[in-house]
Amino acid sequence: MTSHPTLLLPGLICDARIWEGVVRSMASPNVQAIEGYGLADTIEEMARQVLAVAPEKFNLAGHSMGGRVALEIFRQAPDRVQRLALLDTGIHPRSSGEREKRYALRDVGRAKGMAALVDSWLPPMVAEAHRANETLMRSLQEMCCDAGLAMFEAQTEALLARPEVDDLLSTIRIPTLVATGSEDEWSPPSQHEEIAAKIKGSTLAVFDGAGHMAPAEAPAQVAEALDDWLKS
Repeated sequence: MTSHPTLLLPGLICDARIWEGVVRSMASPNVQAIEGYGLADTIEEMARQVLAVAPEKFNLAGHSMGGRVALEIFRQAPDRVQRLALLDTGIHPRSSGEREKRYALRDVGRAKGMAALVDSWLPPMVAEAHRANETLMRSLQEMCCDAGLAMFEAQTEALLARPEVDDLLSTIRIPTLVATGSEDEWSPPSQHEEIAAKIKGSTLAVFDGAGHMAPAEAPAQVAEALDDWLKS
């Protein structure tokens, strides 16, 4: 098993709380969830912030937007990253109409407040079977609302200006896990099959019954996959 520390990166309007259940369930030592990226409005700046506080050598797992940050960290400092895990994430460039959809959600927040924005955005991020779990949904809602509208807007701009990563994948030669929830409608298993195919020697995992918020929805499954990855 690796002796290097493991850093866990959160996604859009999430913080270290998204990883709490995973960290509790992992057998591997020295695992730390990063709290967030402040009001950074580019993926590149988010990566620089993490690198500024990271140990010299480390393992790196990113969820959702955090997966894109993880790839940018690898781009900026490939010799420091010992293992890489990409969860519920994407590699595609900005799609047609994406800007308008993200700004429409932003405008809900501006007009009606952060709670209304989260109420609109969050349910599709969770597997349908889990949306009736009041404890889960309340914890996710609180975390996302705590992020605030300014952070949502900054991270929206970062995602809209995200760097190209497709060419980067073929350069990755470290143990890599690519994983997503079986019910993830935002970044489905087929998308992760494509990512895994582009990273030589990578491992693909699918978390049964989980949606896009897999670390919160299926923490035991995610923990097991990460423990296995750290043993590779």
